[in-house]
Amino acid sequence: MENAAVKPTLPLLLSLNAGYVDTAGFLALQGLFTAHVTGNFVTLGASLVLGISGVVAKLLALPVFCIVVMLSRLVGNRLRQRKLPALGILLAVKLALLVAGAALAIRLGPFPSGDSLAAIVTGMTLVAAMAIQNAVHRIHLSNAPPSTLMTGTTTQIMIDLGDLLGGVAADARPAIVARLKRMAVAVAVFAVGCGSAALGFAFASVWCFVVPPVVALAALVLRLSAPEEEAK
Repeated sequence: MENAAVKPTLPLLLSLNAGYVDTAGFLALQGLFTAHVTGNFVTLGASLVLGISGVVAKLLALPVFCIVVMLSRLVGNRLRQRKLPALGILLAVKLALLVAGAALAIRLGPFPSGDSLAAIVTGMTLVAAMAIQNAVHRIHLSNAPPSTLMTGTTTQIMIDLGDLLGGVAADARPAIVARLKRMAVAVAVFAVGCGSAALGFAFASVWCFVVPPVVALAALVLRLSAPEEEAK
């Protein structure tokens, strides 16, 4: 559901973090996608053919992601039944997982092999964090552009541009322009996260993972500053 009280900045912070975590994880963990987990099917094939490490982590990513999304839904429902702030609590759990992921990466990294236990544990911790983000975005921020998978968003941007160039009814134009702006900003912010992670990893190696918990903390503070959603 979409909560009208949620500030527009919150989805953008989630997009920034998703791009950052996905890129940092890909670079540090031998090609593991932590947010766009279905992308691991491609890198898994490459690992098998080219002999690149990280096969186990790529196999585990999707089931771990699915389990955590399911648990997020079940826990969120239970929290709302008890009149507790589900979105805020789940964002706090995501923050804790990102802190744990950063600590693991700094303590155990760099990871020359993606099949090492250290790399797998670190990777699955980050996958779990991004699974929670995907779940809460879908449930609580459903009217905002997705914060992780940008292919669908980019497709809609091109469709909207095509409609505007081809001509649409005057009464439909404002809604299309507003949606186009929201989606374009989401993609741009995601790209900034990707670029920032690449630079961070190039200059700081696994220490680049200190950034996602900071962004997640900002998102949590922003959420806590807004009225809680109605139980539903």
